[in-house]
Amino acid sequence: MLVIGGSIGGLTAACLLRDAGHDVEIHERAPRELEQRGAGIGFLRACSRYLAERAGVDLDEISITTSEIVYLDRDDTVLHQAEHAYRFSSWNTVYRRLLGAFDGDRYHLDRTAVEVRNDERGASVAFDDGSALSADLVVAADGIGSTVRAQLLPDARADYSGYVAWRGTVSEADLPPEITTRLADAITYHVYANSHILVYPIPSLDGSVEKGERLLNFVWYRNYLDGGDLRSLLTDHDGVVRDLSVPPGLVAPEHVAELRATAAARLPATIAAVVAAVEEPFLQVVYDISISRMRFGRVCLIGDAAFAVRPHAAAGTAKAAEDAWTLDRHLRSGRAIDSALQRWETEQLALGRDLLDRTRRIGARSQVSSTWKPGDPELIFGLHAPGDPEPANV
Repeated sequence: MLVIGGSIGGLTAACLLRDAGHDVEIHERAPRELEQRGAGIGFLRACSRYLAERAGVDLDEISITTSEIVYLDRDDTVLHQAEHAYRFSSWNTVYRRLLGAFDGDRYHLDRTAVEVRNDERGASVAFDDGSALSADLVVAADGIGSTVRAQLLPDARADYSGYVAWRGTVSEADLPPEITTRLADAITYHVYANSHILVYPIPSLDGSVEKGERLLNFVWYRNYLDGGDLRSLLTDHDGVVRDLSVPPGLVAPEHVAELRATAAARLPATIAAVVAAVEEPFLQVVYDISISRMRFGRVCLIGDAAFAVRPHAAAGTAKAAEDAWTLDRHLRSGRAIDSALQRWETEQLALGRDLLDRTRRIGARSQVSSTWKPGDPELIFGLHAPGDPEPANV
């Protein structure tokens, strides 16, 4: 079996298929091991499950559990506070652990898939170096810019939500103790007209979860008009216009300066201090992608290669992992492979549509209608529904 794309979803799929006895290879288009600097993730059960159940990883060694949800008012006072446990990690930490759980000699870099085909025996993949491989099943986990989806569903498009996610991290050691103490055990929000920001702790770049060594991660959703405003924002400091994101260190200086000035003018002092201390903020455009099919003969789309959902449920990586877990379950069912894939597709299409609809509603409440209300249970993170049970130890 072939997995196209070696990120968290692709690695989860590959590990599960290998554990089921299949011969699995991953082909990743990046020329080196992947890295997303400063990307914190909500570590929902579907995403953490392989490491906890199969790889024997103690989740407390790679993630941080917070016990409260806190909303700050503009004057930095507590507007709302409630007990609720979340688990957070960083994209890099989870990726490295999953990569370590797979077979390194079967994880191939600098391999770009340019065409997939179904044939009598299964499916085949052609790569940009002229080579081709055949397999019983091809799992496309090649992300929001999926080349496999573009071939199979050429009319599927990424719809701009109207806003971007500014992101960044700063070491707890680089902030005043009163700031880190206040933010250490909570996900902390501030909501104002047509925008909101959240801050939470994640492991350090080397994976440490020790207090004082961790990072504080912010995500700030801000509206930009499609066209000139968005194009200007996506034009990096070298003049290159990017489509999905502008990485750390490449955001144009005038936009970084505007971000910091707006933080000082609009945000509570505690959260503004975090934004100001981040040396290299970066941004990701928030897009929606909805598709009508996830299975094409012996080719399957999973994760962002299928549905791209807004981040407001903290379920993007969990959705990719759940696609893989559900695929494994159906393939193990004893049914013929085509019947198993059909049942898998029906189940995961429903999940993708429901999650996309829910995250669209949440985004509209903060960025458009300004009806986001602290304490509303629909705003709780979760994959299948708000507040999916997420115990401290899976």
